[in-house]
Amino acid sequence: MGTSSVAETAGTGQPAGPGRVLAALALAQFICSFAGSNMNVMINDISRDLGTTVQGVQVAITVFLLVMAALMIPGGKLTDRYGRKRCFLAGLLVYAAGALLSAAAPGLGVLILGNSILEGVGTALLIPPVYILTTLLYPDVTSRARAFGVVMALGGIGAAAGPLIGGLITTFVSWRAAFVFQALVIGVIVLLGRRIEDPLPPDPGRSFDTKGAVLSAVGLVLVVMGILAADNNVWLMVALLVSGALVLWWFFRSARAAEASGREPLLSPRLFENRTSNLGLVTQNLQWLLLMGTSFTVAAYLQVVRGYDAIQTGVVFTAATLGLLATSLSAERLARRHAQRTLVMAGFAVSVAGVVVLIALAGTFATAWAFVPGLLLIGLGLGVMLTPSVNVVQSSYPEEQQGEISGLSRSVSNLGSSFGTAIAGTILVAGLDKGAYAAAMSALAVAGLGGLAAAARLPRQ
Repeated sequence: MGTSSVAETAGTGQPAGPGRVLAALALAQFICSFAGSNMNVMINDISRDLGTTVQGVQVAITVFLLVMAALMIPGGKLTDRYGRKRCFLAGLLVYAAGALLSAAAPGLGVLILGNSILEGVGTALLIPPVYILTTLLYPDVTSRARAFGVVMALGGIGAAAGPLIGGLITTFVSWRAAFVFQALVIGVIVLLGRRIEDPLPPDPGRSFDTKGAVLSAVGLVLVVMGILAADNNVWLMVALLVSGALVLWWFFRSARAAEASGREPLLSPRLFENRTSNLGLVTQNLQWLLLMGTSFTVAAYLQVVRGYDAIQTGVVFTAATLGLLATSLSAERLARRHAQRTLVMAGFAVSVAGVVVLIALAGTFATAWAFVPGLLLIGLGLGVMLTPSVNVVQSSYPEEQQGEISGLSRSVSNLGSSFGTAIAGTILVAGLDKGAYAAAMSALAVAGLGGLAAAARLPRQ
């Protein structure tokens, strides 16, 4: 199936070209990634306006990322039943409703409902179709690398530029206007994507594993909540982590039993029999852990300790945005010249070097310029490896399994984002004035080294 099949003739008789469709898919990834990082520069503004704390804002951000991670696998499965285009558009509408509710939030509870819950649910519905459609519409490795390069570039830029764009909007208008901006972008995506053709017909009779969906979501929520509880109550943390692990064990056992009896589980355990895909999933998780963990840690440190406002904090992150843009938009050229394993390894090595530079220079110099070299290196490294990691996973499975693997892939990536914000944020909030910045960044560096080790085990070709 070539890119010419992307277009669909609507009532106007005008086809939607491949560029228009790819723009819709890439913008969707952009706005969801933007939502995960732009609040990092609004910590002080939101805290003052809603009468909450840095930890309250951290919880809102983490719950948003967690809802995405917990519901991404069910969201991927629903695309098989109801169709990729229908889920994509439904997710956009739910997301827009959440953004508008967040803009009008009178308190932290309503902000969590709009941003963390509704936007999280909307993202879980719309993101799996982005990756399924990109995989199906671009069948060969080179064209798929080009398409994923655009999608991942916009996603990475959304996460990296979120602080800058959010800072500009917050400073010159209000933090609430940042959510109105998200709703407006969603409107543009709906216009661009309304004539997308679904390459595979929906299968309304396909079963849906409700029990598996509940177990997987509850297990992931308990694990992340356990991490968030670390700085308040160690015993509560242990109880939540153990409970989460047991629920996830129950989920996988239930999935095996369902598959053995001939029923279709939410997630086939056989997906984890592919060694290459497993390693690719690990690298995806740790990439987003690095990106979102760095974003929250540096943004919170600059605002709370250094006293920077939203726009000053956002400007500092321009270095990461430029670095990520420079390398991610070269994904097609890099894919032709280098093995995907090489690119992922190089990306982790450069990113870890960036974290080390961030720790060293921030502890030595008081100027904002001290953060630029490290953030630039992290952006360059992430841009190199985001696309090949996705391509490794998506290309490991045939068309009929794209719904499952896309949901799993996005869930693993968003779980990494949740872990990054939860782990680094918990370390940071526990002692902002007691060297917690260096400790949080060191934890991220260790995670990056784990990603490098996983990438080294990928196939050479």
